[in-house]
Amino acid sequence: MFKQISVALVALTLIGSAASALAKPDKGGELPPGLQKKAERGGELPPGWKKKLVRGHRLEDTIYHHAVIVQPVDRHGLVTVRIEGELVRLVHATHEIVDILSH
Repeated sequence: MFKQISVALVALTLIGSAASALAKPDKGGELPPGLQKKAERGGELPPGWKKKLVRGHRLEDTIYHHAVIVQPVDRHGLVTVRIEGELVRLVHATHEIVDILSH
């Protein structure tokens, strides 16, 4: 019985370590380095960037740099910006998305 439990524990350990080795590292939702440099230089945002517009999530700096302020910071610390036709309301200090006004 002890031998079966030991073999099972070893098998689970190997499976767990193999799965973690195959998992992609979490990059925090940032753009790949090449696209990030292009975005910082004022190039177009990559396709699919709109999928990252989610209430409660932080807007990436590379995307925020493409934003144009439509409504300045109000008394609640919120700012409304336009990013390639999309209106987004953010917490100015943290860039947390509060509302997506056009999507």
